[in-house]
Amino acid sequence: MSVPDSSAGPLSGIVVLDLTRALAGPHAAMMLGDQGARVIKVEAPEHGDDTRGWGPPFVQPEQGERESTYFLSCNRNKESITLDFKDPDDLAVLTRLIRAADVLVENFRTGVLDRLGFGMSRLQELNPRLVILSITGFGHDGPEGGRAGYDQIAQGEGGLMSLTGSSPEDPTKVGVPMADLIAGMYGAFGVLAALHERGRIGTGRVVRTSLLAGMVGVHAFQGTRYTVAGEVPGVAGRHHPSICPYGLFRAADGMVQIAVGSDRLWHAFAAAFGLDRPEWSRNADRVADRDAVIAAVDKAFSTYDRQTLMATLAELGTPAGQVRSLDEVYEWEQTRSQGLLLDVEHSTLGTVTLPGPPLRYDHGGRTSHLAPPILGEHNESVRAWLDGMGGNEPGG
Repeated sequence: MSVPDSSAGPLSGIVVLDLTRALAGPHAAMMLGDQGARVIKVEAPEHGDDTRGWGPPFVQPEQGERESTYFLSCNRNKESITLDFKDPDDLAVLTRLIRAADVLVENFRTGVLDRLGFGMSRLQELNPRLVILSITGFGHDGPEGGRAGYDQIAQGEGGLMSLTGSSPEDPTKVGVPMADLIAGMYGAFGVLAALHERGRIGTGRVVRTSLLAGMVGVHAFQGTRYTVAGEVPGVAGRHHPSICPYGLFRAADGMVQIAVGSDRLWHAFAAAFGLDRPEWSRNADRVADRDAVIAAVDKAFSTYDRQTLMATLAELGTPAGQVRSLDEVYEWEQTRSQGLLLDVEHSTLGTVTLPGPPLRYDHGGRTSHLAPPILGEHNESVRAWLDGMGGNEPGG
């Protein structure tokens, strides 16, 4: 049986209209572009997406505007067209793009699209097959549905910061914009589900998520600790609250992480490091006595350098790892072997290396990737594409 050519990606033929800025929406649209969709990013003239100004660091080409590394992180595989939503001619172009699109992604504050004349009912009237992804800060309705959403605020309001840090007095945000990224991921997942449904029923639907929803969605076992067991979790720090030992420990020359995720692993580990005590034979017992277990493991590890300790743990079959800085991650051969670095040709910066798409397929997948666009780079080509349709946009 022959294998179909999927070198353009599994979403080849899907057109995504990206009306978003900042991170959650652009990340969702980029995920779709990574899988082969054609993503047309609509930006305001002159300044474009907010993230074009977020820095430093900026990269300055020899000629032209400086480029923000923040913008470069979330806008690969997109085309950029500038439209002024106060200009009737530009709104007419937007209308044509809506008719031509399969997916529209927006993260305006609640009510903005309605004021522009493109509320949800109007979008569905223009293109009944359109799948619309709407990402908000705290939800589009409810008593606080109109609140603006920024990542760190959502990490705090959504409980993530109460679980992260060294003590209850030191709530800490995750080192990347986790609320934005998770909302974008859930949004892209919802779009794929809606596209699958559209293939069955012929019409699109509105998919909604928010930064708050994303944060609650990743509470995992910490959420059910409260909803089922009635416990209010606190900061987890360097160690897992329900598995012991699982966390960060000190070797003689640095830090090593281990995950002793079963009693079987524990018995082999404990025997090798002189920790085989009857009162610690079960995970629940070790969790109850976690401070003593952690202190004992730290003491056992203190006589080993990291390299020797990692080798010993590997022989035992104990899952273990180091804490790498980002330069070490990107220089690591394992990272490179997984296709997680991507070289693209930027129109002003030349060849740049970006973190690559995190999905791989057993065959095919998108093999040619676009660099993040400069502002308005595709104004002419997108308009020419619309003109070539001659008013026969698919959704019209």
